Amino acid sequence: MKLYALFKEFSKGIFKENPIFVIVLGLCPALAVSTSLENALGMGVAATFVLVFSNLIISAIRKKVPNKIRIPCFIVVIASFVTIVELLIAAYVPLLQKQLGIFIPLIVVNCIIMGRAEAFASRNKVLPSIFDGLGMGAGFTLALSLVALIREVLGSGKIFGHLIFKEFNPASIMVLPPGALLTMGVLIAVANLIKQKRK
Repeated sequence: MKLYALFKEFSKGIFKENPIFVIVLGLCPALAVSTSLENALGMGVAATFVLVFSNLIISAIRKKVPNKIRIPCFIVVIASFVTIVELLIAAYVPLLQKQLGIFIPLIVVNCIIMGRAEAFASRNKVLPSIFDGLGMGAGFTLALSLVALIREVLGSGKIFGHLIFKEFNPASIMVLPPGALLTMGVLIAVANLIKQKRK
């Protein structure tokens, strides 16, 4: 497959079909874990890992799986990689695992991952499916990180826990659920505005 076509599969997840700002999927973890940039990056990397490897396996077995049981099979594949990533995080980054809590196991039912498995990996070859997973994962991570960056800076005046403003009166609402909804709403509106101007 041509390099340009693979790049196109990758880049669509970042811009044209960004899971959070354009397709508006996976908002539950995006709103819940975006209180800090560290949490957002951790969640983004975990979701990307699951996206890439589940896309790879689902694409490889797509012709062998009977149509009637494809969704349960996809869930088993996704759950296997979620378990792997959960154990890796628990072993090497236990503090992150404690902060992300239930949202790591809930990757299994994340709409982005199930959506890519059903809409793309089950219908395409392995290499494009890998790049699709990478692109969607990168787009999810970047969007999540942007939301977290805004919330962390405005809500606590910090980045990665380090104070960046000496004299700063933080808006504590930004680290609460209403702050997450407000930030997400503004960013989705900006993304739609940019999309309309490009037409």
